[in-house]
Amino acid sequence: MNHATPPDFDAAAFRQALGQFATGVTVITTQAPSGQLIGITASSFNSVSLDPPLVLWSLAHKSASTPVFRSNSHYVVNVLAASQLDLCKRFSTYKGDRFEGIAHAAGNSGMPVLDGALAWFECHNRSRYDEGDHVIFVGEVERCGVRAVSDAAPPLVFHGGGFHGLTPL
Repeated sequence: MNHATPPDFDAAAFRQALGQFATGVTVITTQAPSGQLIGITASSFNSVSLDPPLVLWSLAHKSASTPVFRSNSHYVVNVLAASQLDLCKRFSTYKGDRFEGIAHAAGNSGMPVLDGALAWFECHNRSRYDEGDHVIFVGEVERCGVRAVSDAAPPLVFHGGGFHGLTPL
């Protein structure tokens, strides 16, 4: 079976079309065997199943963090609020210690839960699938939480190549 992209496929049009699908923004966090905290920004997050509770997200094979996420037993998916754009950018581009000065607490598995996240999902790294240029991670949710209703905020949204908040219709 041939898995190569057809030569006449328009990758730019594909990327542009995908950009029309609005997504939430997450920071996925874990801890390396050395004890170093690892976090990456991802918009490829989705629910899979309610019973058992499963979620998925994906990460490029070429990401420096892929080996750690691939081998770790646990991670946390932190759903960002619109007010956390700086946090989103820090975990997607910053080359230093991404956790320096960032408020967080250890979840039940010891993985970092970011303060101020709208919601978080503490996951057991149940399955990994190599597909195309990414690894798809399926996590079994062991614990989750949401920001207090009294502290509700709009989510950070990625659409059309840029970040946005939400305005109710």
